[in-house]
Amino acid sequence: MLLAEAAAQEPSKFHTFDAFMIVFTILILIGVVRLLRAPQKNKFAIGFGVVSLLVFVVSDYAMIVNWFS
Repeated sequence: MLLAEAAAQEPSKFHTFDAFMIVFTILILIGVVRLLRAPQKNKFAIGFGVVSLLVFVVSDYAMIVNWFS
């Protein structure tokens, strides 16, 4: 009976990897802020970090929208 009720419920939209995505986004944000505050600027590293941050922010947004839909 318990298994039948569990099978009838909608599967969870939250996955364990979602937490890792948010942590990675925060780490990339910290890295970009540190690069921007550094006295000697590395333009390639700043550009790569900003592009990576944008990709992760967009994927986090899509992930969070999927949780609530």
